[in-house]
This record gives sequence, C-alpha cells and structure tokens, in this order.
Amino acid sequence: MSAVPSGFAFRGPGLDRAELLREDAAGLDARWPTARVLVVDAEGLARFRRPSKETAPATGAEASPEDVICSGSRLADTRPATASLLGVDGETAWFVLPHESLQDPLPGRLGLREAAATWPALPASALAQARALVHWQQRNRHCGACGAAVVFGRAGYSANCPGCGLDHYPRTDPAVIVAVTDGSRLLLGRQASWPAGRWSVLAGFVEPGESLEQAIAREVMEEAAVPVLSTRYSASQPWPFPGSLMVGFHAIGEPVVPRVSDELEQARWFTRADIEREVAAGELKLSPRLSIARTLIEEWLAQQG
Repeated sequence: MSAVPSGFAFRGPGLDRAELLREDAAGLDARWPTARVLVVDAEGLARFRRPSKETAPATGAEASPEDVICSGSRLADTRPATASLLGVDGETAWFVLPHESLQDPLPGRLGLREAAATWPALPASALAQARALVHWQQRNRHCGACGAAVVFGRAGYSANCPGCGLDHYPRTDPAVIVAVTDGSRLLLGRQASWPAGRWSVLAGFVEPGESLEQAIAREVMEEAAVPVLSTRYSASQPWPFPGSLMVGFHAIGEPVVPRVSDELEQARWFTRADIEREVAAGELKLSPRLSIARTLIEEWLAQQG
C-alpha cells in the first residue's frame, strides 16, 4: 500500500465565486452567451445532450466535462431567471441551471461521484457547488417562518420572503470525521448498510452549540465508547450529498475495547500490519479515494511507517 496520502475530491481552489458579480444583472447578462453552464436535476444528477457521434459516451459514467458542460448561448438566447452564478474562471462565467426549468429534457445523466472520480479538479468542484446550490433552492421554496413562497435573488444565493421580509441563505451542515489512534492502532468502524468488508474512520454531524472538538469526543464515545484525549486538525472537504462540510481530524483515544451502539455494526482497532494484510487478502475495503476518510487513513499509515 502507498504511504502517500491519496488526496480527495473537491479539494482544489475551485472557481472565483465573484460575489460582487451576483448583484450585477447587466454584467451577468453580458457573460451568459459565452458562459459555461451545468444543468442539474432534482436528483442531483448532471444532465446533458449526448453528442451525435460515434465516440459519444454510452453511459453517464463515461461522460467528460466537454460532454456535460454547455455554453450559455446553446441553452438560451438570454440568461434565464433560474440560472445561478457559480463563479468565474478568468473571463468566463460559470452558471448552474435547474433541469426542470428547461423546456426540453436532456437525456444524459451523470452522478457527482462518477464525475469526481474522473474529471479535473475545477469542473468537478464546480459540479459539487452546483449540486449543493440547486438542492438548497429546490428544498427552500417557501419561508420557514410564515410559509409564503420566496423570491430568489443575488444570482441564486438568497431567498427573500415577501410575506414576512425574512432573508434566507444557503446552508451547509458541518460534520466531523476523525482518525482515532491509541498510538499504535487505528479505530475503524462499519455500518450494516455498507458493502461487505468496508470499514472507515468515524464521523458525525455537529450539534447546535457544540465545538468541533466537543463533537469529536461525543461522536466517538457514542459510536464506539472510546474516550478521546486530544485532537489535531487535518483538512476539510465539501461533501454535497446533499450539503455538508466534512472537517477532518486526527485524535488520540484511550486503548479500551470498543463497544458499538445502534449507529455501527462493528468497531475495532487495527494495526498497520492488520490493515495491509487484510487489504491484500481482499477482506478489508477502505473508504474510496473520493473521500477525505481515505486520506485520513493514509496519513495515519504514513505516520506509522
């Protein structure tokens, strides 16, 4: 196994989100014809026309950014009211358009996980942003305070309620994900719904009024009954499935026998030798390289080397 961290999806610099441009309707209109546009449906899938050529992708998983990303002028002569600005790359603006707003449906479908596994960092990051933004818009069409229909503004990044005057903004739910070690072993757990042999580091959502460090201590105790002694930040990863931010840590835990609750099917300590042997035998499947979980595991393995 490689001791070099694999990296993970959506970690690149991404687009310049160009917040000031969100209020500039004339500037947005002027950029539309040459813009790059992602079309995302209610299921979070990128939608696209299949090219009429022999090399057209047979399945969504084989679609490249060139297959999926449209020019603004190809979709509409003028910027649709439902188009939301993702940002700019140099002089080129990027937008997302809800698939349901198109008059003619697009047959091609591509999931974000598939795109993240094969696309370059910038378009993959843009699709992650697009998916999360459309998800928020489609599930917040009415005011949570009075129930009136909201009006979206700021190029898709705010929702104003004409009934009570409240402004609503896209939300991201923070979650902690942590590689816990007792010094020589790594704590991994598995959920009953996962494929056979799949194990990963522990994770959970942050509760109201809770710090990240408090969330780590609570989640590890709830899931595996292992007390956490200290924590160290590693990295973060946007996780738009549908709208989370994974904040990654390494932690030191007491070397007690793990005891699972109803959140996990199993939890146990692994030495580096255990992981290498069981992966080689096909008995242990680690988190996919798409996720920060895999990087946390590989960072721990590198430290043990």
